Amino acid sequence: MNLSEGFRIALNSLIINRLRAILTTLGIVIGVGAVVGLTSLGRGVQDYVASQFADLGANTLTVTSSAPSSHTRTQVQALTDQEAAAIAKLTGVKQVSPTYGVPGTVVYGTETATLSLNGVMPAYAEVSNWFPRSDGGRFISQADVDDTARVVVLGESTVKDLFGDKTHNPIGLSVQINGRVFTVIGVMDNRSGASPADLNAAAIIPISTAQTRLADARVRGGAYKVSQIQVMAESQEEISLVRQEISTYLTEAHGIVYAGDEDFSVSSQADLLNSISAITGLLTVFLGGVAGISLLVGGIGIMNIMLVSVTERTREIGLRKAVGAQAGDILSQFLMESIILSLLGGLLGITMGWLITVIGGAIVPDLHLGLTLDSVMLATGVSSFVGIFFGLYPASRAARMRPIDALRFE
Repeated sequence: MNLSEGFRIALNSLIINRLRAILTTLGIVIGVGAVVGLTSLGRGVQDYVASQFADLGANTLTVTSSAPSSHTRTQVQALTDQEAAAIAKLTGVKQVSPTYGVPGTVVYGTETATLSLNGVMPAYAEVSNWFPRSDGGRFISQADVDDTARVVVLGESTVKDLFGDKTHNPIGLSVQINGRVFTVIGVMDNRSGASPADLNAAAIIPISTAQTRLADARVRGGAYKVSQIQVMAESQEEISLVRQEISTYLTEAHGIVYAGDEDFSVSSQADLLNSISAITGLLTVFLGGVAGISLLVGGIGIMNIMLVSVTERTREIGLRKAVGAQAGDILSQFLMESIILSLLGGLLGITMGWLITVIGGAIVPDLHLGLTLDSVMLATGVSSFVGIFFGLYPASRAARMRPIDALRFE
């Protein structure tokens, strides 16, 4: 019996028992659809996170204070604006943006927004790749910093909290921040990001105002403390050089002698992206593994039905062998039925996975979901493997039957 003949016989057998065949393939359909859909969802989340970090700038470093890893040094020396100015002169550095955070309460009329105020320099907008919207006035200027001006730029969520509508234009209006009157000079463009926090719940003021009017950030030597220093390198290729330059400078400036005594850390967007990508990658694998359990259940269903089919068709097997059918012919016939069931389930499962991506993309437009060639190939390969693996035992059982015993079967 050739391959085409075996395929025809197997297909006819499935058509005769079509309701049973449809119910048998349902487990494979659900398993493959879940694997393809959840894998696409996981990759969509990974791509979304990567795009958000790319928007923040792939050539940006963030310098923050941190506790030393060794026990020989316990004191943490604060970062200062003088150190930020020195970092700006290092090789490969394009822009430096120190920031100083202050807890604050912004009040307009009877409405209140409690948040962390960001004291910044004019370079903050370029380094953070975040600018005022088209009708959003202007950003903090160097004159504002020099004059410790009481001006503020609001995020859209803060505008909504204070004025009831995020599209409202509050430029020129006065608000109270920690009991002092500030003038709104701008509204930042809407910003999404990979952070669970609302990035638009912001109030941005001149760094000098935050350090002197709303807090006392002065330290010895006439410098002022900063919360962090964002550093933009000339290019992504110079990130490693700039990081090394910053580490060397701060090690000397803070009097670090031994490794592990560093009271600062220098991180890049790439570091954060790699960490989050590793987490989302593991999550994708986990979701795929959970969905893969459905494939295992579907495969067991195929084995069960094929064993029932072998039992029901015992006399047919005996007759075939009596008229000259070889064990290989019987094996290939039942194995072909199992493979057809699994491949049909795989194709329908791929269609189901595609529908999941379409629906998911409609619900969350920011996630660009879609089928990928490798996920389709994986689903096809897995469904074929399921058909062969779980169909092999029933097929070999049928092939091993002795004609005389099969013909006597009641």
